Amino acid sequence: MPRPLLRVAIIEWITGGGCLGEPLPPGLAAEGRLMADGLAGELVEGGCGVMLCRDPRAGPVQHGVETFPVQGPRPPWRLWERALAGCDLFWPIAPETGGALEALARLGRRHGGAVVASDSASLRITASKRRTSHVLRQAGLPAVETVPAGAPWPASAAGWVVKPDDGAGALGVRRVRGRCALPEEEAAGLVVQPWLPGAPSSLSLLCAAGKARLLACNRQLVRERPDGSLAFEGVEVGGAEERRVVLEPLAMAIAAALPGLFGPVGVDLVDGPQGPVVLEINPRLTTAWVGLAAALGRPPGPLVLDLLRRGLDAVPPLRPCRVVPVLPERSHG
Repeated sequence: MPRPLLRVAIIEWITGGGCLGEPLPPGLAAEGRLMADGLAGELVEGGCGVMLCRDPRAGPVQHGVETFPVQGPRPPWRLWERALAGCDLFWPIAPETGGALEALARLGRRHGGAVVASDSASLRITASKRRTSHVLRQAGLPAVETVPAGAPWPASAAGWVVKPDDGAGALGVRRVRGRCALPEEEAAGLVVQPWLPGAPSSLSLLCAAGKARLLACNRQLVRERPDGSLAFEGVEVGGAEERRVVLEPLAMAIAAALPGLFGPVGVDLVDGPQGPVVLEINPRLTTAWVGLAAALGRPPGPLVLDLLRRGLDAVPPLRPCRVVPVLPERSHG
């Protein structure tokens, strides 16, 4: 049997071994499996050979995808290195928490093959909501004011959002309606942002060399629980396309402000009376990726391979032809 044109190794942190020695977080595991399995399927259909690292607790992989099982008491760096052997391309998917994405990207670059990841400086900036806000605001872009939880809180008529500075998804995110002094030990690692009125939204981008291609404008499904904590319940891919004329220039400006962004990038924002305001940047696949193929009418995975080979000009202008809901798991919150 002839060797596939390209062998791709995929490590999704939550379902690929990053949570060994601890329980799998159900919400992030559901999202991680959707992203990893969806990407692997697209690449296999495109003629690639795919090696997918998988924690057995996350369940089997689909037909046609080679499994690299990972087991043990802790994140398996040596096993991951072995998984990269013989592969031409490494595609890491990981949260920013604890520098996981940057560490995986560094592993791939040390291995010597091509890596679908932003440069180290961009990964460090976007791993921190505070640093991201600072860089964007310095560039004159609309980004939410973000301060350490132990510092004076910004003015807000609608309350505040308290969240981990390097958090992923809605884990540890809560709305606070009145100012409160957090104990020093509780405030460590947390940031505060003013609560902004408007529609929770996101952008799905492909980025390279300070430029971006906007693939979809999405609506996020976010619910506030009675205790003030926030639950991410999914995303409507293409659900905010009526705002493209406003959001596309913002996407281009973000890429210019962070020219080291490369490959798939998600931007979370609130689109309200004040216009769109950026909350955070995810320099990786996000849950919206799962619905892009159906929304665009073509799989986005091969577009990234074109980006690697020939740059952003090889990716044609695209926009969704339909709205596609992606609901990873509605029962865990």
